[in-house]
Amino acid sequence: INKDKRINLPKPSVDTGMGLERIAALLQGTHDNYETDHFKKLIQSISDIVEKKPDSNNLSSFRVIADHLRASSFLIAEGVLPSNEGRGYVLRRIMRRGMRHSHLLGAKEPVFYNLFKTLQEEMSGNYPELNRAEALIRETLKMEEEKFLVLLDRGIKILNDEILKIKDVLPGEVAFKLYDTYGFPIDLTALILRERGYSLDQSGFDQALQEQKTRSRAATKIETGDWQVLHESDAQEFLGYDHLSQKVQLTRYRKVENKKDGVRYQLVFDKTPFYPESGGQVGDKGYLEAENGEVVYIIDTKKENNLIVHITKNLPRHPEELHTAVVDQKQRLRAASNHTATHLLHEALRHVLGAHVAQKGSMVHSGYLRFDFSHFAKLSDEELQQVEDYVNARIRDGLPLEEFRQMPYDQAIEMGAMALFGEKYEDKVRMIKFGKSLELCGGTHVANTTDVWHFIITGESAVASGIRRIEAITGHAAKAFFEERAAAFKQVQRLLHQAQDPIAAIEKLQHDLSALNKQNQQLIREKANSLGTRFKESAEHVNGVRFIAAMVDLDAAAQKDLAFNLGQNVDDLFLIFGSSHEGKALLTCYISEGLVSRKSLNAGQVVRELGKLIQGGGGGQAFFATAGGKKPEGLEEALSAARKMIA
Repeated sequence: INKDKRINLPKPSVDTGMGLERIAALLQGTHDNYETDHFKKLIQSISDIVEKKPDSNNLSSFRVIADHLRASSFLIAEGVLPSNEGRGYVLRRIMRRGMRHSHLLGAKEPVFYNLFKTLQEEMSGNYPELNRAEALIRETLKMEEEKFLVLLDRGIKILNDEILKIKDVLPGEVAFKLYDTYGFPIDLTALILRERGYSLDQSGFDQALQEQKTRSRAATKIETGDWQVLHESDAQEFLGYDHLSQKVQLTRYRKVENKKDGVRYQLVFDKTPFYPESGGQVGDKGYLEAENGEVVYIIDTKKENNLIVHITKNLPRHPEELHTAVVDQKQRLRAASNHTATHLLHEALRHVLGAHVAQKGSMVHSGYLRFDFSHFAKLSDEELQQVEDYVNARIRDGLPLEEFRQMPYDQAIEMGAMALFGEKYEDKVRMIKFGKSLELCGGTHVANTTDVWHFIITGESAVASGIRRIEAITGHAAKAFFEERAAAFKQVQRLLHQAQDPIAAIEKLQHDLSALNKQNQQLIREKANSLGTRFKESAEHVNGVRFIAAMVDLDAAAQKDLAFNLGQNVDDLFLIFGSSHEGKALLTCYISEGLVSRKSLNAGQVVRELGKLIQGGGGGQAFFATAGGKKPEGLEEALSAARKMIA
């Protein structure tokens, strides 16, 4: 669509601007949407939380918070989560503007999180999605506001320091540093400056931002040649759902070059069995074979401007001739196994955690899968086990692939198919069904869930606020995992002299090791006590100071304990220990607090100076400090130098 082209709306209508809120305002006898019962209750709740009543000076803050809380809650309920790009970034800006106003009202703790209950009571009757997604909304609001309060506190401190250095205008490069290094929103910087009577050098900020973008583009610059067209037709047919090899005609190609990969060629065929990278699934690999036997390897497949592009390191010698395009069957089947597993995983997560779970991204590789989803908390070991068990139960069920091509979108949704929020779908879609799992999907899949063989979760982590990630393996990778575990178990058995019960044998070893550690600690304490008695008796009197300098065979913790023990029993003590372990040197210095005040001695300064003799450095407090270095042979010289400091 462009300015020169018009299309008819599906449902012709006139936008009068007469929304529900304006109708409600009229019915309630007011001209102000914020004076309706709905907003009045939200504003009253805000007042209760911040312990401040709305007045002419702060009323706008109350209204911004109420409005932005409502918008944020509904966006989260629809599956949008805060992020640094796209609609997630829009949500984050909405939330942070509202949170900024709660800060202006004096709130030091999250407000949105506590305010949601009022919104839920007011609107969930007509909008049940607020109840369905309650846990996700509350936790996302809480985490995002806690994160924002930390960012706000840090950013405002830095901004305050910078404001002290200016007269009227904050330099753009300073604002950019706040934005780029500390994540402080530029609009928030501008707002704070305006409130205090200053302005922002917006053009300077824009220039700094543009320079960074230019640097980033230069680092990833790709030189692309013109398409060499062999056949004018842009028509291309994808046959990869049914075929792994196909006679093809090369219709166009071009040369591309970048610093990372060097020279590559992009080939387009009239038809292809190669699946292009899309929907999170990696592109197929394989080869192109000429009739004379010449082979060109296809190292990746991508989609560009609705064309499937095959990437190679070399160009066929006779591109105008017919070739056979052959997909790497092993990689395709492994990727298909992992893609099917993501569908089963999605179903399992909704079954175990709740209907608020929604897919937020995925990576389907031939060796592993990665699945991002909306959830407000780390999954417990029990929940992860339930998810894994659910998926493996569906694998054992032997569910056949049911594929529906060219199905009307509305019909697929009515049947219960899961569609990714924000994804654009054609009127006709492809639906994939395995048992109760129904999803709109263009990827490749196994014919039966038994082909997945087994599903193993290898990791669970946080990706962003309200988004978790599960990593897993199936099929070939799962078999390799079990084989490695079996080999490791056999090795453990050999080390345990073929113990019939390896677990009991390991527990006994742990018990014995714990007992030996206790004995060792006791010996260290006895040794330290013995050294303490000896050092106490041998401490020298040097210039009004009791001086101890010695090499000791103790670890850092034991040296510290010994030093403080001596400090409690020897007045006016200046102590310096030296020790070495595995080629590394350690200096420990203790100075009685009386000496620190009377003679201006400082243990931190002492070790920093002596640390030079062991090619290292350190620091600490005035009465206790340590230094490490890589020259143990310098320890004796350091101990001698310590005496000279007080002589």
